Amino acid sequence: MMIKNIVVIGAGTMGNGIAHIFAMKGFKVALVDLSQEVLDKALGTISKNLDRMVDKDRITLDDKVQTLLNINALTDLETACKDADLVVEAATENLDLKLKIFEKLDALAPENTILATNTSSISITKIAAITNRPEKVIGMHFMNPVPIMKLVEVIRGYATNDKVCERVMEMSKTLGKTPVEVNDYPGFVANRILMPMINEAIYTLYEGVAGVPEIDTVMKLGMAHPMGPLQLADFIGLDVCLSILQVLFNGFGNPKYAPCPLLVNMVTAGKLGRKSGEGFYKYTKGTKELVVSPIFRK
Repeated sequence: MMIKNIVVIGAGTMGNGIAHIFAMKGFKVALVDLSQEVLDKALGTISKNLDRMVDKDRITLDDKVQTLLNINALTDLETACKDADLVVEAATENLDLKLKIFEKLDALAPENTILATNTSSISITKIAAITNRPEKVIGMHFMNPVPIMKLVEVIRGYATNDKVCERVMEMSKTLGKTPVEVNDYPGFVANRILMPMINEAIYTLYEGVAGVPEIDTVMKLGMAHPMGPLQLADFIGLDVCLSILQVLFNGFGNPKYAPCPLLVNMVTAGKLGRKSGEGFYKYTKGTKELVVSPIFRK
């Protein structure tokens, strides 16, 4: 079976990016969200991102128009799933929510449909177990920003079929991505390594070893990281970082994954990083200048 029709569930940052790259490669994409407002915003974001590509001569204006025509924004999951060959779920990183979505997908999607999740840490095996097709459930963990970042972690659940994995690996290459096959353990590879580093950076700040810009500068200039760990945490979302660390801590039972109390307090206070306007830095619309959040200024 050829994969032609794609369903992307969730029109947030990751979902609209995933819809963008599939549509740009000629696939018909149903982008699904409960909110029409979120869908409209997603289409606006995709359009702006395509404009940037036109300005840089990476695509033509006709390419932009065709990409947008390839996307159908819907609030009705049943209609979207009717002819789906591949579904990519990109909803909030919440286990209960994902289980509910996959239970619905299993009932609505044709029996040959591959069901993928963009989860960054939650067990593929646990998600697959809610369905009657665990062999067709797989992880496709795209990196943010999706149109730019090359990596896709392809995560095999306990029951994932070899042919399903092969098709998803090939599909990822068709999108211009570099897929890496990994097994289903908490955090997979990317976040199992990344999140403890971010957590340690937060501990370094919490314990007064150095300030926000100093920590980020050391990692950027000393380790050649394009972005410091505290700025990166803001970019990912501190609530997402906390959620992944909790998955790691609960999954392994190892205290090295215990979230820093400062991270917990910041999330509790609603300081979630870029998306809330403040985290370790403050974010003002229209400027890319990094300004350290008042609470961390000396």
